Amino acid sequence: MYREKGMLVSEDMKMSDVILHNYYLLIMLEHFDMSLVVQEKTIKEICQENNINVEVFLAFANLFNGFGYRPINVYSAGDLDTIIKYLRRSHQYYLEEKCPGIYDFIKQLSEVNNTPEIKMLDTFFEEYVQEVTEHLNYENSIVFPYMLELFSKSRETIVTPEPRNYSVTEYKNQHKDIEEKLTDLKNLLIKYMPQQNDRQIRRRLLFSLFEFEYDLHVHSQIEDSILIPLVEELEKQLKKR
Repeated sequence: MYREKGMLVSEDMKMSDVILHNYYLLIMLEHFDMSLVVQEKTIKEICQENNINVEVFLAFANLFNGFGYRPINVYSAGDLDTIIKYLRRSHQYYLEEKCPGIYDFIKQLSEVNNTPEIKMLDTFFEEYVQEVTEHLNYENSIVFPYMLELFSKSRETIVTPEPRNYSVTEYKNQHKDIEEKLTDLKNLLIKYMPQQNDRQIRRRLLFSLFEFEYDLHVHSQIEDSILIPLVEELEKQLKKR
């Protein structure tokens, strides 16, 4: 997904300056369970207050600012808990706020535009939400507990049997791109679906879809480029023990 690059974020920058440069970082702070009132504090100071590895925060922030992930930092097993908590909060935001909000926009659109094509959006998005829900529930109930169990075992001094008959490779092989259908939905609204007195609500719907798509894009990069390699390394270390 394309996004023009913003500033490259570093730990000595004021958090307020970074937020004002890219408002997408507000939702990132929320996913980290950080306060949105940041005063004049630097990123490093706020990360220390929240017990978050500043390198993890910077990696995520620079993904939101349009920079591809650059694997120059080594994360510890202890960062796994932070990353998974972030992803779980993201899931909650998608299912409890973002998807219902988009669905409301679609309902409003169908009320002012009675064409058959617009009414198809309702079914299209319902099916999409069901697919997303299944994907996120799988991560919440199977993948993340497995990863946290690995983290727990990595802290043990005595070697114990391998947790479950599962590997992160299984997750990696079936990891879905749940952004694609949002692109299809945007294209339908922009290119093909007739407009009938719905310009304002259509614009709000499109803005919401763009925002959701971008958050999902960063979410997938975090899982593919940071989380999965971290867990793969943890699996290797435990096998050696």
